[in-house]
Amino acid sequence: MADYFTFALTVFTGFFAIMNPIANTPIFLGLVEGKDELTKRRIAKTSTITAFIIVTVFVILGKYIFEIFGITIPAFKITGGILIFYVGFEMLMSQKSKVQDTENAGDGDGIAISPLAIPILAGPGTIVTAMNYVSDASIVHVGIVVSTFALIAYLTYISFTFSNIILKKFGESLIAVIGKIMGLIIAIIGTGMIIEGIKLSFSLA
Repeated sequence: MADYFTFALTVFTGFFAIMNPIANTPIFLGLVEGKDELTKRRIAKTSTITAFIIVTVFVILGKYIFEIFGITIPAFKITGGILIFYVGFEMLMSQKSKVQDTENAGDGDGIAISPLAIPILAGPGTIVTAMNYVSDASIVHVGIVVSTFALIAYLTYISFTFSNIILKKFGESLIAVIGKIMGLIIAIIGTGMIIEGIKLSFSLA
């Protein structure tokens, strides 16, 4: 039981760092600027539900995707680790992530799907992180990953719903600091994935 709790805590930390509900709040506010509160809530709900569905599909079908494309777990961990490390490094350097580009955001409620759900919430980093946790896991672990991501998606919805209050409470400077801390955590997770992939490749203890 303790092992499941430790696993759940690890998954929560990883998802929270990569999804970063607080640091994504200013992005959400920028995308919904000028819209009424009802529309903002609808966009927040649609984006988080869509992100949850996308990640859940990859979590459940992850093993089949590996088999179809002939992807090995070591190769996935190494490649995924490099990608996640890159995202974390960009956050540490205060650079706008190239895998989370919001410059071409659409108008209207369509922004809930793109760029909010994809790629800001359910981007490559999030999907790779989710699939990494279930690459060689049991049904129970898959359930924990899905449940934990559902919790993170809900927390993100709450953050988006109260985005104005959060921004006033924390301020952009503190949110930027939180973003850097999350970036460091993400980079560490990526490094850990790379190390695991190398160990599996060369059958190291």
